[in-house]
Amino acid sequence: MGTPVNLNRYRKDKARAEKKARADQNAVRFGRTKTEKTLDKAIKDQADRHLEGHKRDPDT
Repeated sequence: MGTPVNLNRYRKDKARAEKKARADQNAVRFGRTKTEKTLDKAIKDQADRHLEGHKRDPDT
């Protein structure tokens, strides 16, 4: 006979593997790279500075 198998551990390991596979698929489909995130942040910051510079009353 073979060694006994803990079925709870097997079930949980299988669920973890499926969850990881689903997460990897979502990362490919919806994820953005760090470079893309920093580029978007830089563009947003530049636009905010541009708008701030065109305010009539700088106190508000």
